[in-house]
Amino acid sequence: MNIQKSFENEQEGAIYFVPTPIGNLEDITYRALKILKEATVIAAEDTRNTKKLLNYFEITNPLTSYHEHNKREKTDQFVIQAKEGAKIALVSDAGMPAISDPGSELVQAAIAADVKVVVLPGANAALCALVGSGLETDAFYFYGFLPRKKKEKEAVLTRLKKLDASIIFYESPFRVKDTVAVLYEQLGNRKITLARELTKRFEEYIRGSMEEVLAWTEKSELKGEFVIVVEGTSEADLLEAEEDWWSALGVVAHVKHYIEKDGLTSKEAIKQTAVDRKLPKREVYQAYHVENE
Repeated sequence: MNIQKSFENEQEGAIYFVPTPIGNLEDITYRALKILKEATVIAAEDTRNTKKLLNYFEITNPLTSYHEHNKREKTDQFVIQAKEGAKIALVSDAGMPAISDPGSELVQAAIAADVKVVVLPGANAALCALVGSGLETDAFYFYGFLPRKKKEKEAVLTRLKKLDASIIFYESPFRVKDTVAVLYEQLGNRKITLARELTKRFEEYIRGSMEEVLAWTEKSELKGEFVIVVEGTSEADLLEAEEDWWSALGVVAHVKHYIEKDGLTSKEAIKQTAVDRKLPKREVYQAYHVENE
C-alpha cells in the first residue's frame, strides 16, 4: 500500500509529469512554467523539440533525453536523484507524458522507491478531440496508436467492436487512410470524427459516417497528426453480436461448447445448437454423432 501526500513537505525531491502544448504554445499553464523553471533537470523525449518550447519561455534549466532507448538507465538515475532531493520534470513532445509516450515505467519505479509522483493537468489531444467530435462523452475508451500491420489491427478491433463507449485512437497522416478503411471494414458504417492539427492554425474536424469520412481521406491531402474518435456499438448491434457468438464455430464445436462450458447434456446441447442455427435437430444430431462415433 502506498499513500502519497503531494503537497506535504514540498522541499523534498519529486518527479513531476508536466504536460506541454499540443500545438498552440499559449495553452501551457502557469503552474507548468513554474515547475519547469524550478526543475533540477528537465527530461524530454526529443530534446530538440522541447528546446524550442523552453527558448520561447526563456527557460534555461538543464535538459536531458528520456526515450525508448535509454529509459531503463535514465529511470534509475532519476529515481536516485529525486531521493536525494532533486526535482525532475518529465515532458513529452506534446501533451501528457506517459500517454502514448514514455513515462509509465518511471511512475512505477518512483512509487516503488517511495518517491513523490506529481502529475500536472494540461493539454491533451484525445480529450479535445472527444469533446469536439460530437460523439458520446459519458463513456469512452482510449486506445492510442493501433498496430501497423493489418492483421494485428483487425485482432485489436475484434476485441473493441463490442464496446458501447466512444473509442479514441491516435494516427499519423501516413496511415490514417488505411486505418479508417480497416475501421469501416471491421466496425461497420458508424459515426466517426477525424480531428487534425488540434489547437493549431489549420485545426480541422471531419465528422460523418465511416463511408463519408473514408471517401474524404481518399480525395484529400492528409497532413498533421490525427485523433480518430469512433462511435461505440449500438444496443441493437450488441444484441446481434451476442446472438451470433457461435458464428465462428462449426456445428460440432457449437454443441461441444454447450456441453463443456455450460454443462448441458449432449441431447440438450444438440437441441440448443439447432435452435441457434435454425437447423433441423436431426441434422445437428447426425453431424455430432458421426464425429464422435
